Amino acid sequence: MTEDGLAGRQLAAIDEVVRVAGAAGIAVWLRGGWAMDFHLGEVTRPHVDVDWYCWRSDADRLAALLTARGWRPDPRMPVELQLDLLRDDVELSVAHLARDAAGRVVVGAGPWTGTPLPDGLLDAPPGRIGALTAPVIAVAAQIEFKEMFPVWMPERPRRPKDATDLARLRAARTARPTGRPPGL
Repeated sequence: MTEDGLAGRQLAAIDEVVRVAGAAGIAVWLRGGWAMDFHLGEVTRPHVDVDWYCWRSDADRLAALLTARGWRPDPRMPVELQLDLLRDDVELSVAHLARDAAGRVVVGAGPWTGTPLPDGLLDAPPGRIGALTAPVIAVAAQIEFKEMFPVWMPERPRRPKDATDLARLRAARTARPTGRPPGL
């Protein structure tokens, strides 16, 4: 898949968010399809938007930094659930994280506020596509979300792209380099 068109603009937005957040000391993590692609090291399919996580305590500051750069709130989305921003045809969705009294990472806003998220969610090494690196959520968490989404929200059954993503993530997780050339 080429990195021009919408995918190219989304990759540029990912780079921008990583740079802006990093300069401000705001932690962000890619989630969803782009997290998978950054783990795999290539753009595997078209993406509707770019999904992120950030700490709820940093969300307003991140929103201010990005709106100063031309991003605008998405009027279709309720601001109390997550930060949704638009610029031209690129959409950013930033879900909020928090910690509970035990220090676990939990959902930081919306109807599931306080619900624990998968252990190790934020422990993955950065992902990479070409020269661009970005923080990503752990592969095990990506798999759990893709598997459980239709269970958690039965009104939204698994989409064909989710089944394909699950297969890619599982294959990547089980691939073990041997250090030997192929065929040996």
